Amino acid sequence: MCLATPCKISELLDDELATVQVGNSQTFVKCSLMLMQDKPAVGEYVLVHAGFAISKVEQEEAQKTIDLINEMSELAGAKPLGNTAFDL
Repeated sequence: MCLATPCKISELLDDELATVQVGNSQTFVKCSLMLMQDKPAVGEYVLVHAGFAISKVEQEEAQKTIDLINEMSELAGAKPLGNTAFDL
């Protein structure tokens, strides 16, 4: 199963690379912006899949998705996305 994770842009490293916050966690990873035509700004949310930002997403929609991922994790007996490290 493939899953794109909502991430918040925390730093733009150059035109094609950013540091993002994964969900509501304290995990920050680098992701490529090379697939994005409309480059995001710091503070905006993107969907990240396999290390690539694939589209922008509104903050409200990002939070709904994070909540759903956490609910699925809870049902599966796993730790929620907002409280643990999560590797992309």
